[in-house]
Amino acid sequence: MILHQILRLSSIFRSAVSIHLRRNIGLSAVVFNKAKDLDPVQKLFLDKIREYNTKSKQAGGPVDAGPEFQKDINESLARLQRVYGEGDLTKFPEFKFE
Repeated sequence: MILHQILRLSSIFRSAVSIHLRRNIGLSAVVFNKAKDLDPVQKLFLDKIREYNTKSKQAGGPVDAGPEFQKDINESLARLQRVYGEGDLTKFPEFKFE
C-alpha cells in the first residue's frame, strides 16, 4: 500500500516537474532568440531595406528609376484616365460615409 502511494506520488511529481521544465525551456528559448543577434542574411536584408528607404526619401520616389520608368508611369496614368475618367490618379481617393 505504501509502495503504491509512493509510486503514485512520484508519477504526480514527475509530471509536475516535466511541465515545469517544458515551460522554462520554452521561455528561455524565446528570450535567447530575442537576445542574440540576427542571422547575417537577415541583417544584410534589413540593412538593404533601410538603405533603400533613405535613398527613396532623398530621391523623392523610386531609386535608380530611369526615363523609361517615368515614361511607363505616364502612359499607364493616361490609359487609366481614359478608362476611368478625369481626376488625380496618384492620390488615394477620399471616402465619405453618411
